[in-house]
Formats: sequence, C-alpha cells, structure tokens
Amino acid sequence: MDRQITKKLYLAIIATGLMAFCGVLIETAMNITFPTLMKEFNVPTATIQWLTTSYLMIVSIFVPISSYLKKRFTTRQLFLTANLLFIIGLLIDTFSSSFGILVVGRLVQGSGTGIALPLMYNIILDQAPLNKIGFLMGIGTLVTAIAPALGPTYGGLLVDYNWHLIFAFLLIFMLISLGCGLYAINPAKATGSAKLDWLGWGEIAIGFVSLIIGFSSLSNSFMRFCIFLIIGIACVILFVHHSNHVPNPIINLRVMENASFNFHLLSYFLIQILVVGIAFVLPNYMQIVNHTSATIAGLALLPGAAIGACLAPIGGKIYDRLGPTKPILTGLTFQLISVVLLTGIVKNATTPIITIAYTLTMLGIGFAAGNIMTNGLNQITRENNADGNALFSTMQQFAGAAGTSIVSVIFGFFQGSATGSYVSNTIAGARYAFIYLISIVLINSLSIIMGLIKSHRHA
Repeated sequence: MDRQITKKLYLAIIATGLMAFCGVLIETAMNITFPTLMKEFNVPTATIQWLTTSYLMIVSIFVPISSYLKKRFTTRQLFLTANLLFIIGLLIDTFSSSFGILVVGRLVQGSGTGIALPLMYNIILDQAPLNKIGFLMGIGTLVTAIAPALGPTYGGLLVDYNWHLIFAFLLIFMLISLGCGLYAINPAKATGSAKLDWLGWGEIAIGFVSLIIGFSSLSNSFMRFCIFLIIGIACVILFVHHSNHVPNPIINLRVMENASFNFHLLSYFLIQILVVGIAFVLPNYMQIVNHTSATIAGLALLPGAAIGACLAPIGGKIYDRLGPTKPILTGLTFQLISVVLLTGIVKNATTPIITIAYTLTMLGIGFAAGNIMTNGLNQITRENNADGNALFSTMQQFAGAAGTSIVSVIFGFFQGSATGSYVSNTIAGARYAFIYLISIVLINSLSIIMGLIKSHRHA
C-alpha cells in the first residue's frame, strides 16, 4: 500500500493524540490538587495518593496487551472503546462527592488511557510515509512528554476555583477527539483471530501493579516497598520465562534480543523519570520556598511546556533529515544544563529563574524524547513495532510511578528533618532531588550513546 499523508491521517492522529494527551495530563494535574482534596475528604497523604496509584495500576494492566488488541480489534473499535471509557470516567469525577466515587472514576479513566496510549503510535507506524515518521512521532511526543509537564499548570489554574473543573474541561477535548475519530479512523481494517495469553497477562499485570504499589509505598513504609518489589520482580521473571515458551505471547519479548533497542528503551524510561521528577519538585518548591500560589506555580511552568510542545515536531523533522544523533544529544545537553543550573541556585531560585531552567528541560524533551522512541523502534522489524510500542508505553507508565515516588521520598526525607526550618529543609530536599536527576541524565546519556553506537554497527 502506498503511504501518503492525508487529512484523515492527521485527524486520526489528532483524535488519538487528544485522548492520550488527556490521559497523561490528568496524571500530574492531580498531584497539585492533593492538599485541597485531603482537606475536603479528610484523608491522609497515604490515602489520597491512591487517586494516582490506582490510575497508574489500571493503565499498566491494559498497555501490555496493546499488541494483542491491535491484532484482535479494529483501530476504530479500540478508539471508540477508549474514548467512551475516558468520557464516562470524567463524568463520574466531575459530579463525584465522595473519595470512593472519585477513585472509581479514576479507574474508568485509566482503562481508557491504557487502550489509548499505544493507539496513536500504532496509527503513525502503520500509515505514515517512512520519510515523515520522525516528524509525526515528534507530534506524538508533544502528547506523551509534554502533557506531564502541563499537568501542574492545568491543575494549579483550576484547583483554586473548583477541582471538579479539572475533569469537566477535559470533556470538551474528549468530545472533539470523538468527532475527529468518527470521521477519520477507517472502520474497515481487517482483524485477526488472535487469542489472549491469559496467564501471561496475569503475570505481567500482577507484576507491574505490585511494582507500582511498592514504589507508591516508598515514602511511608520501606518494608511494604520491599515486599511488593519482590512480588513484582518475581512476576516479571515468570512472565519473561512464560513468554519465551508460548507461541503467541502478549508481548513478543524477542524484540529485546536487540541490544540497541534495549538501550533506547532504557533511555526513554529515564527521560520520563526526569519529566515527572522535575514536575514534582518545582511546584512544591515554589509554593513552600517562594510562597507562590498553586496557580502561579503552575503558570511558571507554562512557557517551558509550550516551547517544548512546539519543538517536538521540529525535533522529529531534524531526525528525518539528519538522523538521530544530533537532536537526541542536543536534547540531553539541554536537560543536563537545566538540572545543573537548578542545583547550583537552589538556595535562591526565584520563580523567573525556575521558568528559564524548566524551559531548558522542555527544550531537551522536545529534541530527544520522540526521537529516542522512533529510533528505538527502527531497530526492530516493522512486524514487531506493535510489541515495541507496547514496551515503550509500559515503560512510560512505570517511569511515572517510579520517578514520582523516588523524588518524593528524597524530598520528604529532608522536609521531615528535625533540624532547621521547613523552608530550609525543603531547599535541601530540592537540592538532593536535583542531584539525583543529574545522575539520571548522565546515565541516560551513556545509555543512548551505547544505543546509537550499536544501531550504527547494526546498520
């Protein structure tokens, strides 16, 4: 089939992209609402975190079977299912009046997001011209890498008025997505008769749910963290063994026999940790140290998120013309400069300086994130792209849980110190969180350099 960029292809990407955008946006948007919701529902931090933890758990259950869903159902069927689930979840939370109902709405949203996240990339990989894939994957990155950065801004703007509006406003975007998808997504694509590997799904689902619960428990119970970490790792090992001994696993793990793909996958995981980690630290720092409101803290991150969004497709175009090395390494350089700058000025980091530093971070995301995923998928055969896509999407969700948990533990450890004031302890927590993020960028740089070297040898 001759691949061409058509209006319907753009609209299909917009339709699925809006779904994924709303799903990822709401993850970090909820973090800034926690103090308000804790007060309204009279629940502690450990309980309120289930609004994010439960959401990530459901997403992590559905994302690994995206390859199976792609083979079994039409793109249109998957789109409508994901869209309607997310809309129903938003409606539940828009009108919720109790914490339990709010969690139910988050679970329904998570089901829609788990189906939606890989869908956009599958459309691009299946239908886009080969010389335009980098550009279109860059647009995809605009969704999955920029949305977590916009979350604190979006949540901060609305939580001071009415937290229900965080869900209500997303209904507008989801209805636009539904209209575009009904028009543009082809209903006639043939489906296969793939069978679901229930045992494999159970192993990977329990594994990732255990890991997410474990990392979410890290700040309040180290023993609980260790128990769930052991369960999670054991289930993942069982899943790997099982998948290598069945004819139709839910994810073809043989794609991980390619070393270059693995280094790209690790790099994508680490870059997502940086995104969620810095999006956690900066709003908290501004509100506690600089005494800004949640609204101002959110607005301070908006320029960086907007610039990063604009640069994502440009970074993809550079990839199409010059290859992966220059845009990816440029992006990681911007990220390193950003976190080194924040570490150096953490005692006197004014809001304008934070905005500049965060903009550098998002410049790095725009140049690097989508191109890392694109080049990683280029290391495996096109027949295995759905499996590779599932792995990238799964790692993104796991990074969201792990990144936020680890940074919050570092932050909270120093905030809870008996010596010094709360403000000075927050500054210390931010400094060590930034040092941790510097190490993430350095490890990421080494990983992607190894991946690029091995991809050149493979070529």
